[in-house]
Amino acid sequence: MSIKSKLLAGAATLALVGGVGAVGAMSASAATPSCGRGLDCIDIFSRAFGTHHTPNYVLDVLRQGAKVGQPIILFRTSNTDPAEDFAPSIQGTTADFFAAGLVSSAVALHYGCIAGTNFPNCGINGVDDPAIELEYAPFGVDSGLCVGVAATATAKEGVTLQPCGVSAKTVWIIDANDSPATLDRGYVPLINGSDTNFSHPFVLTYPGNGFPTDRPRPQLFVNNLTGFSQGRGLQIGSVSDFQLWGADFGVLR
Repeated sequence: MSIKSKLLAGAATLALVGGVGAVGAMSASAATPSCGRGLDCIDIFSRAFGTHHTPNYVLDVLRQGAKVGQPIILFRTSNTDPAEDFAPSIQGTTADFFAAGLVSSAVALHYGCIAGTNFPNCGINGVDDPAIELEYAPFGVDSGLCVGVAATATAKEGVTLQPCGVSAKTVWIIDANDSPATLDRGYVPLINGSDTNFSHPFVLTYPGNGFPTDRPRPQLFVNNLTGFSQGRGLQIGSVSDFQLWGADFGVLR
């Protein structure tokens, strides 16, 4: 059975997240028309530079290069730029990815623990965060390459295109359970599936001293999550805007 088939039974990650609070604003607005049919593609943007209504800058492959190791940047929204075309390649929950052999037991214990199913004891309720792979799909054509890291996540590890469905390095865990306040506003941290630091996980990050129009274009990387919970989960204003991400579906305007 293929990895996609194994995960098909998992909840559709984007539908799940889209049904929570203001994340329903992940609405109509992926880049080219070829990729933007229905919910085929997705536009990921940073809270540092935009909103759901006006994302301004979205995830982009530098110079449209469909090859392993090509850097991931943010670029001005466009409905003609195939470098902004990304499709949810695999979606489910962290427990699904663990069952498929794509994340470690340590990662699953923290983000995809189902008591009596994959672990004997997961506390009162356990936790099973949504998880996803983001495949580069210029003009709607799957490339087999996903947003990820080349090596196990460490501070400042650059985010690049890597082969999809091979390892945890291309898995992104939507930190929903730790982030009810930010999630309710429509933004969440994205934890890399190869994370090994569970107190301050490695999350998708935009350089704090960069801007998408800078040259050379600043590359996204993973870095330790900032912020504090005050007992109520991660709070807007506590987590850096450079580590909070939103998403829209459809053709960019």
